[in-house]
Amino acid sequence: MQKITVHATKEFDLLGFLAAQGMEVEVLTENVCKITRDEEVPVFLSHNDGSLYFEVDIGSLNNALSPDSDDLSVHLLTEFLNLNTEVLPVSFGINSTDPADPRLVLVESRVTGDLSDQELLSVFDALSIAVDKAERLLSSRQ
Repeated sequence: MQKITVHATKEFDLLGFLAAQGMEVEVLTENVCKITRDEEVPVFLSHNDGSLYFEVDIGSLNNALSPDSDDLSVHLLTEFLNLNTEVLPVSFGINSTDPADPRLVLVESRVTGDLSDQELLSVFDALSIAVDKAERLLSSRQ
């Protein structure tokens, strides 16, 4: 008989699934976890109103932007906006929760209603690729 493939679906608890994938899961609050995979930059995962929100902190904009030239700062931010077209589905953004220290971040969200394992893992892969691109961009400016 020729090879026939059967696709099986199994439900997992989110944090248990991530741990089973080799990720380190640290619960920070009731709705926020810090997820670390293969010594990569941590992903902060929060849950609110039926959605998961992913955020990776790239670094302080105070350090990345040039105090000597507004032109360099605008150029760098423009380069990050241009990278948004290359790193889909994730996006670069600014977390200004602390106005004294705005942060360059990567963000993504997913609804939890019908979340598949491949969909979830693809977000972590996309975040990893985007972090690499951000590091290359920032290191080329030094």
